[in-house]
Amino acid sequence: MLIKNKIILDENDIPTQWYNIIPELPNPPQPPLNPATSKPLVPDDLAPIFPMELISQEISNESWIDIPEEILDIYKLWRPTPLHRATMLEKALKTPAKIYYKNESVSPAGSHKPNTSIPQAYYNKKTGVKRLTTETGAGQWGSALSLACSLFGLECTIYMVKVSYKQKPYRRSMMESWGGKVIASPSDKTQTGRNIINNDPESPGSLGIAIGEAVEDALSRNDTKYSLGSVLNHVILHQTIIGLETKKQMEISGDYPDIIIGCCGGGSNFAGLSFPFIHDTIKKKTIKELRTLAVEPTACPTLTRGMFAYDYGDSNKLTPLVPMHTLGHDFIPPGIHAGGLRYHGVSPLVSQLLNDKFIKAVAYHQLEVFEAALLFVKTEGIIPAPEAAHAIKAAIDEANKCTEEGKQKIILFGLSGHGHFDMGAYDAYLSGELKDYYLPDEDIQRALKTIDKLTPSSR
Repeated sequence: MLIKNKIILDENDIPTQWYNIIPELPNPPQPPLNPATSKPLVPDDLAPIFPMELISQEISNESWIDIPEEILDIYKLWRPTPLHRATMLEKALKTPAKIYYKNESVSPAGSHKPNTSIPQAYYNKKTGVKRLTTETGAGQWGSALSLACSLFGLECTIYMVKVSYKQKPYRRSMMESWGGKVIASPSDKTQTGRNIINNDPESPGSLGIAIGEAVEDALSRNDTKYSLGSVLNHVILHQTIIGLETKKQMEISGDYPDIIIGCCGGGSNFAGLSFPFIHDTIKKKTIKELRTLAVEPTACPTLTRGMFAYDYGDSNKLTPLVPMHTLGHDFIPPGIHAGGLRYHGVSPLVSQLLNDKFIKAVAYHQLEVFEAALLFVKTEGIIPAPEAAHAIKAAIDEANKCTEEGKQKIILFGLSGHGHFDMGAYDAYLSGELKDYYLPDEDIQRALKTIDKLTPSSR
């Protein structure tokens, strides 16, 4: 029997609407709060940092939102992305499982991030914004926003977490090639950064710090807005194009997943792939009992060891309070190479689905993640980003369970990006220099004390 290794859709098959899961949730997330009043946010509270169209998407109760033609035209530069059957990996594992992966590494920026950077730049440009600020961990989001700003003629300033700034110099070069201005965070450019440097001159930085710098920068200029690459509802919305395409491709394959796996930092890649399938579960459109698995690093175990509570999205308390699984806004994780997964909080939507048992979460050490990545490299030929390698590790574990149980299950995971700019991490692993980090309970409890006095979640 001839097995199809890739399922490739036509450009005409690109979804023309994004999927919004909020109206269908049995328990929608509690509203974000204005920290000054502890009252639910209203659109005007967000207007200083986001254009109104994105604010409308953030709070929308419409299940389907049209994708503008201008965005679809740019999506066609790389979408639809291929769905692969990992036949060589299956053979190496000697598993009865079928393993599929959605390959988002084929975008110009090398990851899933342009799915939201393009819409965000588009809506900002429409309102006359001249400049966007943002943060980036591993550099995938900063690369994507630099690309989008280049396409729409906007200036772009990126605060890159310092440990990643040092680890990934060619990510910085990529951003600068598209015209982005990249600043190592914490920096002396903002009061947020200066405060951190004064307290800890050797701070490796964190996404919470970088977000604080980017928000402070945006608020200081009338021509500037802030752009976020994960966590928020409108970002999750844009990323659902991944899962919507994948559903069409799985239908062509004749299979439907038993298990869906995605790496999870802020949650956009994981949610983008899984939410359109969770839609089927909610609406009872499938008789299968879907197992959906979010994978995170043990060095930043937000879902597996964090608290579900209201917390700030940044270290400087400039953002609204949002209900999410968090390790505390002051938490600074160890400098693991999966920089995109080093964030203290997770999307409120992902957090709510975990609470309601629609999804599960697991955490891995980075050495076992890189071991899985190299097996994938040697079988499927693609060098994955360290973030995506977390999903690969979980997929391999699930396939091995199928072998042990003698069951043929359909496993689907998201390959969120390639690792071409992460070879320093692979060098460290291959040379035996890479180390695992165990996060002691006392470190987590110390970080969580920062949210003790914040309004707690009631769920």
